[in-house]
Amino acid sequence: MTTLYDFQAERLDGRQEDLADYRGEVLLVVNVASECGFTPQYEGLQALQDDYAEQGFRVLGFPCNQFGGQEPGGPEEIAEFCSSRFGVDFPMFAKIEVNGGDTHPVYRFLKKAAPGALGTTGIKWNFTKFLVGRDGRVIERFAPSSRPETLRAAIERALAEPADG
Repeated sequence: MTTLYDFQAERLDGRQEDLADYRGEVLLVVNVASECGFTPQYEGLQALQDDYAEQGFRVLGFPCNQFGGQEPGGPEEIAEFCSSRFGVDFPMFAKIEVNGGDTHPVYRFLKKAAPGALGTTGIKWNFTKFLVGRDGRVIERFAPSSRPETLRAAIERALAEPADG
């Protein structure tokens, strides 16, 4: 069975990273943007990272410019914005596409594993969130409007599960 650990993604600094490096951790994978009405969620995402990191939790940010051109910057600008405005220190990846013919393989996997409302697979907007268990399988998909603090119970349940499910 395919899991998130079967994929690679490029970090903002251009390094390729095997997502298998996160094996055994609970992950929250989020398509992010710097100029979106939901951008203040970076603060809540960082708070989740800070509060649960020692228990094996990590947020993974994937910038995307497909929704209203709200992530226009390059890698350096994205990194600077996230760190200076919101103190983000969770892993940030290179800008990707989450819909259409050039959808990144990570997002093809996530969307297939956890379709949205009424079974739709498309990502509707920035800050769609996917909670991935320690076994690399998607547990749940959350809408862009789901504030990070409302995910705590789901994260805590996932952290309580062993890596082998």
